[in-house]
Amino acid sequence: MSHPPMGRRERKKAATRQAIADAALRLFLERGYDEVGIREIADAADVSTTTLFKHFPVKEALVFDEDSGQEARLLAAVRERPEGHSIPAALREHALTTRVATADGDARFAAFTDLVASTPALRDYAQNMWLRHTAALARAIAEESGLAADDPMCGALAHFALEAPRAAYAHDDPREAIVRAFDLLEHGWSHQLSGTRRR
Repeated sequence: MSHPPMGRRERKKAATRQAIADAALRLFLERGYDEVGIREIADAADVSTTTLFKHFPVKEALVFDEDSGQEARLLAAVRERPEGHSIPAALREHALTTRVATADGDARFAAFTDLVASTPALRDYAQNMWLRHTAALARAIAEESGLAADDPMCGALAHFALEAPRAAYAHDDPREAIVRAFDLLEHGWSHQLSGTRRR
């Protein structure tokens, strides 16, 4: 469905919001999140602090694009997964492409994920952003699995799938940690534990 073009006022607001977000991220990457103040960001974006807070109510929000398409892409990972692809496998691929950087990937995205991973306030804020999709993801899992919408297994899988990437941040190899976490969701604890003991 196409959307009508934005009017001049909306375009100006969007441009101001983008300028603030760009200035904030640049300063955070240069000096660290905790070392940069709100007034500095406002000055760098050439706006008042009042204008900044109209667009971003808290400092953490400056780092994240609360894109309404985030949930749609998450649900599409489940609903549009390839034939024969399990739901945990689809959610694993989504986590690997949206929550952690690759060694040969986009340098700006890698710097962003490093900033989030190394800043407790940002880690918590990001996780809360993801967890707000738990109910919608649980419904999609239930629909795809032919289970009742309130089936507790679907809610648990949704929650754990969204929680797993945060648990991986502390590891030397976050991607491997995510893969192992989703192996657990795919195969269960007993299977994973017996496999570990055989190694």
